[in-house]
Amino acid sequence: MKRYPAKLFFAAFLVVGGASPLYAQQAVTVTVSVKNHRFQPAEVHAPAKTPIELHVKNLDATPMEFESVSLRVEKVVTGNSEGTIRLRPLEPGRYNFFDDFHQETNGVLVVR
Repeated sequence: MKRYPAKLFFAAFLVVGGASPLYAQQAVTVTVSVKNHRFQPAEVHAPAKTPIELHVKNLDATPMEFESVSLRVEKVVTGNSEGTIRLRPLEPGRYNFFDDFHQETNGVLVVR
């Protein structure tokens, strides 16, 4: 019988047990809609240091591109559909976002 070092078993635990979704922090869901090329609401809130699942509902017939430099995300959401953006836990602050196809369409995620 081969002997394996303890480090190998510890690494296996991290891969199999330690990374299990059971131990993952629960994400908070935040929803923002776009209608007539305006975010509704224009300001959304989320708790700090918690993963965020941001749902973007495009109620317009034309596509939009949700973009944020500070959040380091961009996602095209086709007309009359919804997109989901998963954000890492964030520090408190204000994170601006906009529709890259209609740059006058902007909003902010406030994290506290």
